[in-house]
Order: sequence, then structure tokens, then C-alpha cells
Amino acid sequence: MSHRDAHRVTFAGRTYGLVDLSQRISNDTSSIEPMPHHIAYTDHRTKAKNMSYMLGEGVHWPHECAAATEVVELGTHCGTHIDAPYHYWPQSADGSEATTIDNVDLGWFAGDGFVLDMTHKRTGEGITDDDIVAGLDRIGYQVKDGDIALIRTDTSLRFGERGYHNAHPGMRRSATEWLIDHGVRLMGIDAWGFDRPFDVMSQEYQAGDVDQLWESHLLGREKPYCHIEKLDNLAALPISHGFHVTAFPVKVDRASGAWTRVVAWIPEENLI
Repeated sequence: MSHRDAHRVTFAGRTYGLVDLSQRISNDTSSIEPMPHHIAYTDHRTKAKNMSYMLGEGVHWPHECAAATEVVELGTHCGTHIDAPYHYWPQSADGSEATTIDNVDLGWFAGDGFVLDMTHKRTGEGITDDDIVAGLDRIGYQVKDGDIALIRTDTSLRFGERGYHNAHPGMRRSATEWLIDHGVRLMGIDAWGFDRPFDVMSQEYQAGDVDQLWESHLLGREKPYCHIEKLDNLAALPISHGFHVTAFPVKVDRASGAWTRVVAWIPEENLI
């Protein structure tokens, strides 16, 4: 979707274009996922037959159509989702239980957004703190507390391909830590995972580099933060900053993550 096709909404006296940054969960892509999902659809006429008991004898659904429903089987880390600190480690650095997704401060999930273009990074490469600083210099932006960082790699264009889960560059610890230290509590990437692909990390581990394994995730034990995986459509953002982001996760009890509909709110003057 182009930003020119963004749905417009007026909120608090100002008009915005809403750009959807979320993947679609579909049976079509289940086979390429390491964590498969499934959607079972029940249409209106079928539902009318198996819900007839709810109305009682002699009462019929109008036109033999009742409410269509779906039953979805998927993990909390399927589709566009947010990882909570509990996903990274059971305890925080002080020994207390790490925060689950239902208890993360809601303020982390809404804020001013900025997008950093890392499309020059190839599959398996790492994004470092130097890359973050250079990216911010290119767009002339200074990070502030509460900002939401979006990392664009364009790996989302390969969503649906086999091997998608190993097709991306990923965040190194230094990049993630730089953002946290500058006030970012929610960051996201348009790829299957936030760290580099598992095949790359595994090879380096077996070669003796143990510390790099899942380094951005595990940083969350020391410095709690959340990240979004499987963002989409970052190329549709018409500006690199000066927009808002909302990404409220579903409230799943004691969960390590949850699905989210990530939306960028673009001021109307930037959509023309």
C-alpha cells in the first residue's frame, strides 16, 4: 500500500493518514513458517446449522445465515507481534520476575516514530551502533525518550518465500543498546527475527563466538525493552520522522509476547 492510499482519520482536531505496518496472518503462508499456524473458517450458512440450538425449537436464522466465525491456531510469536522482557529471560537483572506482555507499561506502545533505512545491509549482516548513528545523521533526527524506532531492511518483501526466516540482516547488541540508552523502549524490524538469522548465529557459535548468540534479545535481561518482529510496509512511510506509532499488543495472560496491529499516523500535510 502506498502512503497515498492511507486511510484518513481526524483525531483531536488533526487529520492523519493511517499506514498499516502489519503482516496479514493467512493459511497461504503457514507452510513457510517455522511456527505454523492455521485458520479454520466457518461460513454463515454452516454456522446457522450448528448454532440453531441457541435459538430454540421453531426459531430460524434469517435467510439461513448466522454469524461467520474463525478458529485460529497460532503461537504468540506468529505474525506481527511484540516480544515482552519475559521472552528474553525469566528474571530481570535484579532477580525479580521479568515483565510479561500483559504487564508492560502501555506507554511503551505509543509514541513518536522514526524509521532508519538499513536496506543496504545484506542477509546475515549485523546492524551496529555505528549504523544507527549514521542512519540518524542521514535523516537529521535526534532520538528522545519514548520514541519508537523502526528498522527498515525490506526483508518483508520476501514474506511468503521459503527461507524467509533466515533472509534478513539483524540487530547487534551495540545497536539495540544504543537505542535503549537513548530512551527507546519499543523498536521493531521488518524481518522474521530481530537478531541476525539463526543459521548465521549457529555457525559463529560453533566457531567459538558464544557471546553473539541471540545478543539483542538477551540484552533485555539487563535493560528491559520490547521489540516488534515481522513489521511490513515500511517503504510506504513518506517521511522518516514526524509521525506517530501505535502498537498495542493483545492482552494475553502471563505471555512472552502477543500479536499487534502496528499503525503509523502520518500528518495529512505529509501525504500529499
